[in-house]
Amino acid sequence: MLTFLGFSKVLTFMYLIMTQRLSALVALIIVPVLFAVFGGFAGDIGPMMLQGITKLAPTGVMLMFAILYFALMIDSGLFDPPVRMILRMVKGDPLRVSVGTAALALIVSMDGDGSTTYMICVAAMLPLYSRIGMSPVVMAGLIILAGGIMNMTPWGGPTARAASALHVDPSDVFVPMIPAMVAAVVALLGIAYFYGKRERARLGELKLDDGSEDHSEISVSQYPEARRPKLLLINAMLTLGLMGTLIAGVLPLPVLFMIAFSIAMIINYPCLKAQKERIAAHSGNVLAVIGLIFAAGIFTGILAGTGMVDAMSKSLLAMIPESMGPYLAVVTALVSMPFTFFMSNDAFYYGVLPVLTEAAAQYGISPVEMARASIIGQPVHLLSPLVPSTYLLIGLAKIEFGDLQRFALKLATLICVVMMLAALAMGVIPLAGN
Repeated sequence: MLTFLGFSKVLTFMYLIMTQRLSALVALIIVPVLFAVFGGFAGDIGPMMLQGITKLAPTGVMLMFAILYFALMIDSGLFDPPVRMILRMVKGDPLRVSVGTAALALIVSMDGDGSTTYMICVAAMLPLYSRIGMSPVVMAGLIILAGGIMNMTPWGGPTARAASALHVDPSDVFVPMIPAMVAAVVALLGIAYFYGKRERARLGELKLDDGSEDHSEISVSQYPEARRPKLLLINAMLTLGLMGTLIAGVLPLPVLFMIAFSIAMIINYPCLKAQKERIAAHSGNVLAVIGLIFAAGIFTGILAGTGMVDAMSKSLLAMIPESMGPYLAVVTALVSMPFTFFMSNDAFYYGVLPVLTEAAAQYGISPVEMARASIIGQPVHLLSPLVPSTYLLIGLAKIEFGDLQRFALKLATLICVVMMLAALAMGVIPLAGN
């Protein structure tokens, strides 16, 4: 019964948002509540919802101050020089813009933080897409696909989860997977080339840099009065320092962004009135994203609290026939896509993966090989409605979640398959056990 309710709940939610019958915010709240009541959990809804919200509270705080911080940096003009440089390089060619988007996202996402990647890349590329007339869905799709590949770094989260769940060294999981990740990067650049060429055929090549146009005054900021060109170097140093401490893990992410935001506000806008204006200018975006974060907490809280996640895991495991035992590494790589899409990374890596690994050990497949196989599905995982940072991306790009999924899910699956085939070819994961 719980299995049926769990899958029905997720599928109902997906249907409602992909057909645009409900907004993601409303669906994340209403759908789980209705299914919990239908399943007989009406008396426990409150504690389950609060528990889910509590777990995502740090993420909500981090996103709130991260949005405000990067909004200040955009307003002050920090990203204007790279945008002008990109404008000069692409010269209005949609093909170059598309490939440049993928390359930029791959570089920025090396820090393992999806939210930071989305804010920087959208700030840099959305003006170009709007100016040329390219689809922002293509931009968001390329950015999230790049993030899915780079999310496999040890500091990205999934690799650390897999390693800790199976008690193996994260470097033993990650380093052998680098060639497979390179293959995935090549596939992504090929996808960017394909869609760039298609957009070029649709739009043509615009001569934005024919010598008649001056890019010196082009700005990402929508508020000319908020630009601080004289503080460009200081803002750049502050941002680099923030990224460095973020990667080094000096302090928790929410604390880092709270401190960085406060410093940036004092440096750029010491006047109290100016500070209030900057916060008010971006309060709408902050409220929209944070609302979705806490609504996702309700969704996951009820999914876990009712036991639906556990029931879904057991039923999916039961569907794997015994004859597939020697191929459990490949099976794990394949099921990591739907598993991490329909449930959280924590549920998969700490709940499902140890069970699969225990079964695989009977066929001579090592835990570290299973850990490598388990992270292959990450490009698909980021398109899950359970990933909070994805809501930030669609909010910044001003697109619908369903449109992003329709565009990117098939491409993410293709990248995962390329990565799996490369890992198999290089012996990083075994095709079959003993």
